[in-house]
Amino acid sequence: MTSEKSKWLSTPYVAWSIMFILIPLCMIFYYGLTDKSGAFTLENVAAIASAEHAKALWLSLLLSLISTLVCFLLAYPLAMILANLQVNQHSFIILIFILPMWMNFLLRTLAWQTLLEKNGVINSVLSFLHLPNINIINTPCAIVLGMVYNFLPFMVLPLYNALSKIDENVINASRDLGAGSIYTFFRITLPLSVPGIISGITMVFVPALTTFVISTILGGSKILLIGNVIEQEFTQASNWHLGSGLSIVLMIFIILNMITSAVFDKEGTGLI
Repeated sequence: MTSEKSKWLSTPYVAWSIMFILIPLCMIFYYGLTDKSGAFTLENVAAIASAEHAKALWLSLLLSLISTLVCFLLAYPLAMILANLQVNQHSFIILIFILPMWMNFLLRTLAWQTLLEKNGVINSVLSFLHLPNINIINTPCAIVLGMVYNFLPFMVLPLYNALSKIDENVINASRDLGAGSIYTFFRITLPLSVPGIISGITMVFVPALTTFVISTILGGSKILLIGNVIEQEFTQASNWHLGSGLSIVLMIFIILNMITSAVFDKEGTGLI
């Protein structure tokens, strides 16, 4: 009886998944693998090999990897600090850290545009202090900065979750046996936090690879990532077939990333 009730309770979720996940995916594959006449073709997928699309894809991969690396380098020390704090302390600090995530993603990105533009807040302060202005708006650096700011919490939380689960007795045993802090970190702490690292990389790399809002606002539409190309095919060119074909290629990279995460984090211990 309980099993039957559980099945009925899962009906809304199943219906939601079918309507907003399964059906859109089927549409993407249908349009991506057919031409305007409805005939099967791989031309839409193969279009990724064109000079313009390949450039956008590799630039997206490069900026996503850089953003993921920067997020990791910033998040790991912070996660270690949070994991070593007392319970009443780190709960409040984590709340403060994730508080900006409650603000709309678009508004957060627009805020950085206001800060970074030539006559923005940062350059106004630098001019007041008689310091040289910085001109990184509409550059790849601005896009990376926007990605790091928006996706950094997605790296911190899995790392913190993994580090907080490490038994302190293991760390203390290593030190009692004569291991120094550096040796303990590389032989004990870092290997035990691998599930959190992989989860964090997945949670940052995937949205960074697919984003188009950040590159549009902070790149001034001058730097096209693969997400921008796909968005333009759907909204401006009304070429759903080509846009879907490019989306399939992007999904392949996402699936490979998720498979890697599943291999290293089989029990999902790095997720919160």
